[in-house]
Amino acid sequence: MMTLLREIITDHTLRTVSMGAAILGITSGVLGTFAVLRKQSLLGDAISHSALPGIVIAFLLTSSKSSTVLLLGALIAGCLSAYCMMGIVNYSHIKYDGALGIILSVFFGFGLMLLSYAQKFPNARQAGLNKFLFGQAATLLRQDVITMGIFSAVALAVLIIFWKEFKLLSFNANYGMSLGFSMKAVDFLLTSLLVVGIVVGLQTVGVVLMSVMIIAPAVSARQWTDRLEIMAILSALFGALSGISGAVISSRVSKLPTGPTIVLVGFIIVMFSILFAPKRGILYQLWFRYENHGRISMEMTLEKLYILSKDTKDTFHPYAISLFNLTGEKYRQNKGRILKNLKNLEALGWVKHMEDHQWALTSEGLEEARKIHQEMGGDANA
Repeated sequence: MMTLLREIITDHTLRTVSMGAAILGITSGVLGTFAVLRKQSLLGDAISHSALPGIVIAFLLTSSKSSTVLLLGALIAGCLSAYCMMGIVNYSHIKYDGALGIILSVFFGFGLMLLSYAQKFPNARQAGLNKFLFGQAATLLRQDVITMGIFSAVALAVLIIFWKEFKLLSFNANYGMSLGFSMKAVDFLLTSLLVVGIVVGLQTVGVVLMSVMIIAPAVSARQWTDRLEIMAILSALFGALSGISGAVISSRVSKLPTGPTIVLVGFIIVMFSILFAPKRGILYQLWFRYENHGRISMEMTLEKLYILSKDTKDTFHPYAISLFNLTGEKYRQNKGRILKNLKNLEALGWVKHMEDHQWALTSEGLEEARKIHQEMGGDANA
């Protein structure tokens, strides 16, 4: 671990790429939290694809490949596409997914057309524009990282300032309106910040894969918590971990592209979270269902013993397993399960094992059995 950290610090290229990837992961992770909670995950996909024509137009107008100029063009195009989608949804009968598909296709197609046009120029000044399609993190320069840092710092600062309003928009927009907030203006601002977060990552992972960086960290974080503040922090950590890990792995393996590697690491974190997160994880749910099934089966056995004691008017009389109405082909299976339940109940002190393989309630077991019997619809006065 210390060797790896020393390598990141001493290697200029790896340090630059890692810093850029970390900035991307933190920014997209925090902003993606709101996109996921508002069920607008694919908004990032549409905006990232729509940024391409802005990049090419900025180059055609300025003949400059400065990252600041190109990212400003991407920012303008991304904002325009987002506001077009919002306008289509608000002022027409077209649903959100339809508006998203229209804007994504039109803007991205227009961007590819402009990119093909620019590639036919007789000089070589347009070389490198296509790196924005799939990203080229290995070519990040110190100035590029500084530009990304400035964009990210502004976006995160605005997010912190308007945190309460964004929280209202995500969970209860009607309540926010009743407090006097303009939810449309808040939505406009949050969408603008999402555009900024996407623009930050275009050089690193490209317009095609950028949507994953918006979605993956937030989806992973959602598995671990129900609180917005903790989800945003976890999402930022997962995003930074994906970025730095992807940069390091791609530096260790020859000809391995950094952007796709970052995305794959993010996917691994998502799958780990889906499988192992407490309460929401698949494995936890399977274990919970198994434990719950065992608990219910044990309670039914205790209730059956209680019913037998009621029928014979002798509360603490011992009973054999054969009296539990075990008949038919499943006799052995049910007998084994009930015997296991009785041993577990004995460990809890609710039943005791008597002679001749018989079982009887204890005083503690009687009280517990009475509660269970009432919960299952038995006589409340029993």
